[in-house]
Amino acid sequence: MEENNTQEQNQTIVEESRRFNTKKILSLAIGIVIIAVVLILAVIFILTQFRSKTPKEMTLVYWGIWEDANSFNEIAQEFTRQNPNIKIKYEKQDIKALGKYVDRLAARMENNTGPDIFRYHNSWVPQLLPLLLPIPSDIVAATELESRFYPVVEDDLKIKGAYWGIPIHFDTLALFVNNQIFSAAGAANFPTTWDDLTSVARQLTVKDGEGKIITAGVALGTFDNIAHSSDIISLLLLQNGANIKDLNGPARQSAFDTLSFYTSFATGDSRVWDGTLENSKLAFANGRVALYFGYSWDIPEIKALNPNLEFSVLAVPHLPGRDMTIASYWVEGISAKTKHAPEAFKFLEFLASRKTLEKRYAQHSKIRLFGELYPREDMTDLLSSNTLIYPFVAQGKDAKSTIFSSDTHDEAMVDSLNSYLGNAIRSIMNDNTSVQTAIETLANGVSQVLGRYEGITN
Repeated sequence: MEENNTQEQNQTIVEESRRFNTKKILSLAIGIVIIAVVLILAVIFILTQFRSKTPKEMTLVYWGIWEDANSFNEIAQEFTRQNPNIKIKYEKQDIKALGKYVDRLAARMENNTGPDIFRYHNSWVPQLLPLLLPIPSDIVAATELESRFYPVVEDDLKIKGAYWGIPIHFDTLALFVNNQIFSAAGAANFPTTWDDLTSVARQLTVKDGEGKIITAGVALGTFDNIAHSSDIISLLLLQNGANIKDLNGPARQSAFDTLSFYTSFATGDSRVWDGTLENSKLAFANGRVALYFGYSWDIPEIKALNPNLEFSVLAVPHLPGRDMTIASYWVEGISAKTKHAPEAFKFLEFLASRKTLEKRYAQHSKIRLFGELYPREDMTDLLSSNTLIYPFVAQGKDAKSTIFSSDTHDEAMVDSLNSYLGNAIRSIMNDNTSVQTAIETLANGVSQVLGRYEGITN
């Protein structure tokens, strides 16, 4: 009996031992599986984190206007070296091409084939604002832009509390003086006021026996044969206190006085310019006009036409207490349809940096007379040694923009406005239309054009 009990006990012990070992093995197996799962999840997590931190490769399409791709490639490559995941595809646009740049831009953006970054003129802001993204303050703070760039940049590009682009070059309207004509006539001083200019222009004008102008004192008074005529008229209007967006408003007397003064240079026996003369830029290059209003980009053209011409560049004349000129510059903006906004803004910040601007200027100076003038007021002094171009940036602090801007080729808002302005001057000069009537017609035209964009920039 005892023997049987012993056997049963032994069998029980064996079974319990087997059960224990089975549980132990099972527990171990479960532990191994759990560890394996944890390890797999850890690996997946690590790989996911790694992938999320690896920048995605992309290409930003950049529409330029004036630069060839070859002259831009070095800048683009430098940006890519600093940001290996971002490539820049530069596409030069023909601004004069059939299809109109502004319309082409809008159409391409509508079907999502447009650029990520594109260039536009400062006078185009009202018509292009719906196509742009505002610059985030964490990219470039508004205070930073306002401390670096000329005040007119804030006037033009800060809308609804945000900036809608950054310029990478700058230009202003200045006065070109033929030194040889001044010297030959014994004129002692270059004009600094409009009274000075009026007096010296009459002194320097040479006519033949029949009253035909042989040498013009200044290119003023007409519209079609004067380069930048719309900018010059804008300069006079703004200096005289007129409201160019409401010429028939409370300040209409200023507009009346301005157009009367402007057209007086090409009327009567005392005229110093008229519609029979060649285009003012060509006339100046050929030594047939003493005073010419132009921008820095006119200099290479004039030098090409007449390398021997001796001329100086001065600040534009002013009314007492009204130091003011016209700003004309191009801006880089970010498309509202871009899929790579952070990267595009990063590239824009790179373009507008002091280092990049200096590098671009140096590069361009190797292939032409000088590079694009700096848009930053804190870089003005870098051009002080070049007496031919320094006046353009030296008066930058006093520059204002105009809705009547020349040579933008927008074939839209600005060209329409210039058409009305040109018609006003022609009607005064050729049709004996009163200045007041011409202004009323012009004001109505301006109101109609700007009305298409009412509310966009407010």
